[in-house]
Amino acid sequence: MGSLSRAEIEAAVRYHHPEKTLATLPTRPEISDDMIAPFFGTDVETYKEIKTAFAERARRCARELLRVRSFADLVERLPFEPGTTVVGIGDSITDDLLSWFEILRHLFAESRPESEVRFVNAGISGDTTSRLLSRILYVLEEEPAWILILIGTNDVPFVREPPTKTLVSREETAGNLRALRDLTKSKSDVRLVWMTPPPVNEDRTASIPARQPAWRNEDLKKVARLVWEVAGKDPVVDLGKVFGDPANLELLLPDGLHPSLTGQKTIAAALVECLARA
Repeated sequence: MGSLSRAEIEAAVRYHHPEKTLATLPTRPEISDDMIAPFFGTDVETYKEIKTAFAERARRCARELLRVRSFADLVERLPFEPGTTVVGIGDSITDDLLSWFEILRHLFAESRPESEVRFVNAGISGDTTSRLLSRILYVLEEEPAWILILIGTNDVPFVREPPTKTLVSREETAGNLRALRDLTKSKSDVRLVWMTPPPVNEDRTASIPARQPAWRNEDLKKVARLVWEVAGKDPVVDLGKVFGDPANLELLLPDGLHPSLTGQKTIAAALVECLARA
C-alpha cells in the first residue's frame, strides 16, 4: 500500500488515537507524539500540526456558541464542580477530535478556566457496548465525578447480504448498558449522563463500500429506547429529536454516518441545555 495523502492522514488522525489503547498495557508506557506519528505514516511535526489544527477548530466552535449570551449563561450553570473530572465515553462520535466532547472541553476553557475541571476523552472509534464494558474499569481509574455516555451506534450494523444479524444483539446491548450503569455506580459516586445514538442517512451509508457493514435507523431507534430504559432518573439527551427524522443532512458528513462539525456542535449545545436545565 502506498503512502497516504495529507487528507487521508488528517482523517485518520481525527478519528483514531492508538495512545488510548497503548496506555492500558501492563507496563503503562509513557506515550509521546514521536511514538504515535509513525502509525499514520507521517513525521511528528506534521502530526502535531494536524492535531493543533483540529483543536483550534473545536475551540472556534466553542467561541461561536458562547457569543450567544443565553447559551453562555447555560454554560455558567453546568453542574461540574471545580477540580473534578468529567469523562466522555463512546465510539468515533466521541473520539473525534472535533467531537461534542472536545467542544465541551473548550466551552469550559473559554468561559470557566478557573474551575480547573479536567476533561478526559475516553471514546474509542469502533467501540460497541461490549467493547466499552470490557474497558470501563480503566475509565473508572480516572476517578470521574461525571461520565457522559454516547454509545450504541456500532452495535447495530449488519452484514449487507443478507441483513439478518446486527453486530451486537438487542438483548446483549440491553445487558451491556445495564452492566455499565450498575458497575459504574457500584464502584463510585459518579453521575451518569446518557445520549441516544443519532440517526443516520441510510441513502448515504448505502454508498459505503459493499464489504463494509450497513446501518438502519429502525435498529438505532431500538438502541435509543434501551438507553431511556436503562438511564432511569439519569439525564438523557435524545439525539433522535435533535437530528430529526429523517436526519438533517447538514448535521452529517457525506458518509451519512458521522456527525459533521455542525452536527457535533449541535450535540454539544443539546448536552449543555439538558444539564443546565436539569
